[in-house]
Amino acid sequence: MQFKEIVGQERVKEQLIQTVIENRVSHAQLFLSCDGSGALPLAIAYAQYINCLNRAETDSCGTCSSCRKYNRYIHPDLHFSYPFFASKDVKIAVDVLEEWRTMLLADPYTDLNIWRSKLNAENKQANINIAECHDIIKKLSYKAFEGETKVLIMWLPEFLDKEGNALLKIIEEPPENTLFILVASNQEQILSTLLSRTQIVKIPKLEDAVIEQYLMEKHGLSALQAADYSFLADGNLIEAKAMIANAGNDNADLFAEWLRMGFKGNVPDMIGFVDLLAGWGRENQKNFLKYGISFLRECSLLLSGAEALVKLPARALDTAQKLSTHVLDLNMADAIIAELEKAHYHIERNANPKILFLDVSLQLVKIIKFKSLPKGTQYIYN
Repeated sequence: MQFKEIVGQERVKEQLIQTVIENRVSHAQLFLSCDGSGALPLAIAYAQYINCLNRAETDSCGTCSSCRKYNRYIHPDLHFSYPFFASKDVKIAVDVLEEWRTMLLADPYTDLNIWRSKLNAENKQANINIAECHDIIKKLSYKAFEGETKVLIMWLPEFLDKEGNALLKIIEEPPENTLFILVASNQEQILSTLLSRTQIVKIPKLEDAVIEQYLMEKHGLSALQAADYSFLADGNLIEAKAMIANAGNDNADLFAEWLRMGFKGNVPDMIGFVDLLAGWGRENQKNFLKYGISFLRECSLLLSGAEALVKLPARALDTAQKLSTHVLDLNMADAIIAELEKAHYHIERNANPKILFLDVSLQLVKIIKFKSLPKGTQYIYN
């Protein structure tokens, strides 16, 4: 993978390239980012750049023997470690290496849910066990086969329990020309002993404009569609791609129409609307509810006088301003958000969508038209 294939993150790319040019590559680094920001692709591109035989000042060449092997994730000096689901046939990460390579070749922007779907995970818990730690030590004790630098990329070191302390010595005193890159999304869940031995590279969330441009160029979305998906993804490219895969509904217009029905108390129309929602797949239903939650949180910012923090697309912003001026107050917005969050929770657990959305629709009527908050709910606003 080359840096040019990675979406956005120009500042981080320049920073990584500069460490190579100036010969100040730290032997143990932690790439810390939110899901969908591109930390894993950046780690792979960085390792490829370091071992490229004809690298330029801006990227690896992509054509030398090292790059060709990196592009297929088969370079003998590139090693991966990652959470897996242990069984009698799967003792260490290399036992599912082909599945890992297949997933990366399809799309290196991945998360644990995608990885789980590629394996026979059932209800097992993912982890990086002591056997895997011992295998890492064994592999890195060998000399490099072809490249200048041996690289170990550990994805999600959060899944290392106390067994991870077995790696401390080799991380602190690595064999010559060895690079560790840990790719994580939750710093608090990483062993403090590991953290203290790594140089942290913070990778920011992708900007909305970057995701919008990507969706228009790579997926042929209109500017309006790309803006909606980008807003909802909140910097997570994996989430944006998942929404496209389950696309087909205009969440912005449909959610605004749902609120209007609630304001009018138009129950017959709501029943027809519920039938429409119930006919969608669960991922579309969840995306619709997530859009509503995000939209109403932006409305809350408007109602609080924090207009400068609002990042709604233009057409959704106009709707939000009208609702915030003429219909909603903070209590109502919070009450509706609570109902949508409960609905999202139950949809994930396979609740009957027709009954669920009918109940939420009736709650919208109570909250918006009759200004009646759910019993037992207390809000901090006056």
